[in-house]
Parts: sequence; C-alpha cells; structure tokens
Amino acid sequence: MPIQLAHAATLPAHADSVFLLPAGTTQLPAQLADLHEASRKYVTEQLAADSKLITVNHYSHRHYFVVASAKGSAHLIAEAMRKSGHQLHALLKADKVTELYVEDLSESADGALALALAEGIYLSAYEFEGYKTDEKSKKPAALTRVLLTGAASAEAIQELDYLLQGVCLARDLINAPLNKLNATQFAERMAEAGDAAGYQTEIFDLPRIEALRMGGLLAVNLGSPEPPTFTIMEWKPENARNSQPYVLVGKGVVFDTGGLSLKPTPGSMDMMKCDMSGGAAVTGVLYALAKNKVPIHVIGLVPATDNRPGGMAYVPGDVLTMYSGLTVEVLNTDAEGRLILADALAFAKKYEPALVVDIATLTGSAARAIGKEGIVGMGTADEVQLLALKQAGNRVHERVVEFPLWDEYAEHIKSDIADINNLGKAEAGAISAGKFLERFTEGTPWIHLDIAGPAYLTAPDSYRGKGGTGTSVRLLYDFLKNQE
Repeated sequence: MPIQLAHAATLPAHADSVFLLPAGTTQLPAQLADLHEASRKYVTEQLAADSKLITVNHYSHRHYFVVASAKGSAHLIAEAMRKSGHQLHALLKADKVTELYVEDLSESADGALALALAEGIYLSAYEFEGYKTDEKSKKPAALTRVLLTGAASAEAIQELDYLLQGVCLARDLINAPLNKLNATQFAERMAEAGDAAGYQTEIFDLPRIEALRMGGLLAVNLGSPEPPTFTIMEWKPENARNSQPYVLVGKGVVFDTGGLSLKPTPGSMDMMKCDMSGGAAVTGVLYALAKNKVPIHVIGLVPATDNRPGGMAYVPGDVLTMYSGLTVEVLNTDAEGRLILADALAFAKKYEPALVVDIATLTGSAARAIGKEGIVGMGTADEVQLLALKQAGNRVHERVVEFPLWDEYAEHIKSDIADINNLGKAEAGAISAGKFLERFTEGTPWIHLDIAGPAYLTAPDSYRGKGGTGTSVRLLYDFLKNQE
C-alpha cells in the first residue's frame, strides 16, 4: 500500500517525528526546549560535527533531525532534501516506524523543503507488490502515513500525494511482466485509472485500428498472437484554461524482442517489459492532473503492442503505408517504437493541439549520450515552451538536455524506395529517430522526450529505486500545471 501524506495542525507528544532544521544550524531551536539534557547535548554535538541526519531513540518513540543543504540553487537544495528523505526512509524502515510526523523548522517558503523531504520518503518507500505467495516472502509492516506540520498547506500536501500516486501507478505498470500486462490489459489498466481519477477513456481495438489504417502499429503487431490497442485518455474540466488541448503521446510497446532484428539476451532483451514506460508515464500524468483537478485540457494517446518475430512478422525491406499516408521503408524491426508513435502523432493533429509531447524509451543512443541522469529532448516547439519544459525539469530534477534537429539530419533517414526509412546512421541515433517522428508532426508544435536512460534502473538509485522509475510524470505534471 502507498504512503498517505496528510497535514497535521500540531505535533503530538511521544510521536515518531523528524525535525527539519535550517541550513547551518548549530544549536537546537527554542521549539525543542523540552528535550532532556542528554539528548540536547548529543544532538548539539552532532550538529557541531556537521551531521545532516541525526537519530535520538527515546524507546517509546524516536526523534530524527535533518539539516537542509546550503549548497547550490533552490532546485538543487530541494533535490538534496529528496535524497535526505531516501536516507531517512532507510532508518524508518529499520526502526519499523509506521507513522511519521514532519515538524518543519526550516523556514523555507510554503514548506517547500518539507514537501521535498516527504517526496523523497514516499518514493523511497515504493515497492512493487509483485506476485509472491509464500508467507515467508511477505514483508513486515511498513511506513503508511506521513503527516506534515508547519508552512506546507493541506492543499499542497494533498496535491503532492496525488502526484506521487501517479508516479507509483506508472511504476506499477512498468514493472508488470508481459504475461500480466499485454496490450489489451494495459488499455484496461489505463481505463481503470481513468475511472478512479475522473478522466475519460476510449479504447480502439484491432478492427478500429485497421479501419484507420495505422500502418505502423499494425506492422509491429504482425508477429504477435495478441491484438494491438490504441487508447485515448482525456481530462477536460469545465474550467480548463486552454482552448486548444495539450496532447501527450506515449510509446506502449509492452515487450520488445526486436522482432526479426532480434535483440541479444541476456543484456538487451531481459528488461524489455519496460518499453511501455512512455505510455505508463502518460497514464500517471493524466491520473495526477485529474485527481488534482488541474484546470487544463489534456489528451493522452497510447498505441500499444508487443514486438515479436512470430507469425506474419514484418521484415527488413518491407514498405509500410502509415496513418498519415507517408511510406516508410523498414531497415530494422527493432526500430519499432518510432513506427507506432508516428501513427499516434499524426492522429494527434485532429485535435488541433497547442502542443504535442511524445514520451518514449526510444533509443540506446540517448541512454549512451547522457546516461540515467537526464532526458533527451528535441522538437519544433518555440523557445518559450522548450524553456518552460527545461525549467520544470530543473524544479523536479528530471532534467532535459536539448538535442538539435538540424535539416541535415533528414539525410540520415532518406530511402531509395519510400518517403523515409526507419533507421538512421550509426551516429546521432537519438536525433535521427527524432527526425523520423518530426515528419509526422508537421504543422504542429511538438516536443520529443527520449527517456531510455532513466526509465528503468537495474540497480537502486536513491528515491528513484530499482526497476520502473515513473520518469517524466513529475516533469510533465509540473510543466502542464504551469501552462496558461
């Protein structure tokens, strides 16, 4: 079960509590005058030694002390606080704390640092429930509730709680294996999330996809025994600020073998249940926006299928006619994500959107370029929108690195027999993939986010954990809620 975040008016006596102290604190604040002398002396000594995380065990309850960082920008200080939340969670888990109070003495505006600390605790506490049935495997009682006092408002705490529910929803979807989450089941989970949050869902089945002639999605699905789906999620509140919707397009390849251009395994195929991380992120964003009733009209599109080499699987050399009418020569069946995204991006034009953003684990090239530390971005949106997205990335520490889309990169995807091919050169692979997608967005402001690096981690990394991270949910939520 996820942690519940809530507001508390006061701090009860004898409660497990963490005290968030301002940067540079060397003496305990007056509010903590009721600590007995031995505890005060110990904490003061630790503060003088520049300790940032201090524990006092009173046996009936525990007090933890976290000192805010003084280094870097406000964004980096907030990120340090999230990481402090991760470190604190390890102590809470060892101490078997089930309910924690956060007493904010940091003096940060609107309780921003306390919220960041709670965010780090919440995301660190995430565990995929999985499918274990052995009683010995069941986990002991864990932290279930975090209550914040101080400057953070009840409304801000509730907003963060719903946002982090969206992140964990995305993580759950990413971590589910193919035999528990095929394209149809993925669409059903998106619809269930919509019912819970309040957004509308429509699911196109195979006959509808065939009628629309979505040649990319249909081709990738040819080798699969399971049908594809195309899911439309829409959050359209009556008080929406925007007359033209924002459209999010998420890659939904629920498992990618590479098709006939088979991936090697182990090493490349064994984690490919995560190839629908973009679609999962879109679901998490729509969930958070709807739960928080953010007054902005947003549509999510998720084309979904697995990519296998069986049956009538498409082959290198095939020429596909896409939903837009463009023809594509297939040079590699493992460059499948751009094919299904292309149909969805062309479909997005019907909404006359203010902006289209696609999110995808698209290329190993992006992961090699900047690793798990950031997101590769590029697009045709104006500088104002691109800057707003980068600023949102800095605020939530899901940072975006902009790659160029110069005209010369169009040469990388020229085909002798079709309008374009689906594979570029060995160099600039992330950019040629973006250049391919650009052809299906002409006339529409568009941003492409390649999340291949941070979407799924094979080793734990602070509050991002191990496995699906839900990368770009917090980024896009922050970006969209700040749009006019």
